[in-house]
Amino acid sequence: MAATEELAFHEFEEATNLLAETPDAATSSKSELTPQGHVAVGLGGSYGVEDEVEESDKTALLQEERQQQQHGFWTFGYYQSFFDVDTSQVLDRIKGSLLPRPGHNFVQNHLRHRPDLYGPFWICATLAFVLAITGNLTLVLAQRRDPSIHYSPQFHKVTVAGIIIYCYAWLVPLALSGFLWWRKGIRERMGPYTFLETVCVYGYSLFIFIPTVVLWLIPVPWLQWFFAVLALALSASGLVFTLWPIVREDTRLVASVLLSAVVLFHALLVMGCKFYFFQPLTPEHVAPPPQDTSLLPNPSLIPTSPRT
Repeated sequence: MAATEELAFHEFEEATNLLAETPDAATSSKSELTPQGHVAVGLGGSYGVEDEVEESDKTALLQEERQQQQHGFWTFGYYQSFFDVDTSQVLDRIKGSLLPRPGHNFVQNHLRHRPDLYGPFWICATLAFVLAITGNLTLVLAQRRDPSIHYSPQFHKVTVAGIIIYCYAWLVPLALSGFLWWRKGIRERMGPYTFLETVCVYGYSLFIFIPTVVLWLIPVPWLQWFFAVLALALSASGLVFTLWPIVREDTRLVASVLLSAVVLFHALLVMGCKFYFFQPLTPEHVAPPPQDTSLLPNPSLIPTSPRT
């Protein structure tokens, strides 16, 4: 019984007496601690998700900047972060370069100020090899249609394609970044992209030419030019839509000239590759037609005039 009495519930007499003496005393409760009129509401939709993505991107960008500051630009550790991307990111950026649309900024919507060199490097390498291989296959297919055509492997096209593609993917963004930084000093409202962001934009814009070059194997000239113009329009429009938010802060003349130059250089690249790697056969590649010796007169049967 003693144990039962110890476990029984006992009222706190002191607290009861205290409340009886001071009934107006303030007591703290959960409702008093929580301000009235404030209700915690869980916000749905993509607003909170976008904020979380932006915060995560900023955090990752700050971490990358700290890592780059720890390593000098002459070390491999400095460039390691530019190759630290996964397959989903690369595929998303390729998809963004294939489907440009007005008001869609490739840098803000896909790069998010985290450029990579992995995608542009392999896109340029793949495009160079595909150009060289399809250029040789064009001659092989032409020889099958016409046996009189003489074909010999042209391995030098691999080197030429690599030099053309990599120089374009690096030198043109370098000149463009330098021009934008110069205009930034004149127009304070302009905020140009970094050099690596520009290289990344140009590198991914070249992806569409890989399937286009393969389609150039179809021996129909007007169809080849149709694919070339279509790929040029998609690739150049992606560059224009990405550069427009920056150059629109400049004068109308400078913006028009700059965007026209971007499209012109892109068109020169396409036309140069088309005419060099898929050029019509020169006379030296066409073997002379065999002569029919049966129709030639026999020298022994030709009568000779008597000598005097």
